[in-house]
Amino acid sequence: MNTPQPSWYDVIDGTWPAANFRHFGVWTLREGRGGGSRVSATTLADPVSDFDGADIEQAETAMLEMGQPRIFMVRQGETGLDAELAKRGYAIKDPVTIYVCPPAQLMDQPIPRVTVFSLWEPLAIMREIWAAGGIKASRLAIMDRAAGPKTSFLCRHNDKPAGVAYAAIHNGVAMVHAVEILAHQRRSGMGRWVMRAAAFWADEQGAETLSVMCTVENTAANALYTSLGMQPVGQYHYRHLPDGA
Repeated sequence: MNTPQPSWYDVIDGTWPAANFRHFGVWTLREGRGGGSRVSATTLADPVSDFDGADIEQAETAMLEMGQPRIFMVRQGETGLDAELAKRGYAIKDPVTIYVCPPAQLMDQPIPRVTVFSLWEPLAIMREIWAAGGIKASRLAIMDRAAGPKTSFLCRHNDKPAGVAYAAIHNGVAMVHAVEILAHQRRSGMGRWVMRAAAFWADEQGAETLSVMCTVENTAANALYTSLGMQPVGQYHYRHLPDGA
């Protein structure tokens, strides 16, 4: 018997949660509190491909009343919504690919000693590394409010801090977020080791799947996940009104 595919979008909401979710007509609205598009974007409550354009104004008004920009997440297969937003002048922003693999796939090599540490809560140096990469307090708050099992990873190279990442589990899927490697420590294999460490952690927690998301434009990260044998299973992008619209 085939195992049902999880909803990757539910995993995103569970491991990188908005401050509040509001169901309003055909929409799900998110209160992001400055945490970025992923926790602020509005989505169709029930994904459909033949969306006819009704109630977009309702969603726009609600987002403005929340003090947030008008931004929608368009998930794979939502062609009707995508076309309607394009007609209204909404531009594409940040196409994203979701990659997955079984944790065991990345557990074939032991993690070298003192290379990656798993801990919760993040240390001050970890917060500094995230901040240097633009992941500041509003995004750290997202990690804090994730309800399921979660951890953070500190990478070290040549006895120096090298990078950080965060992972959480929802419905048996461990999703890695906020991978940040210091510029001077890149090309040293830290991204590869942190994903392997995440696989060991996911397996210890009983997760059946390891996942990660990556913007299409991040060619280095896409190449890393592909080289690890992770498979693309979903996509989404945002539609937003350009500045001044």
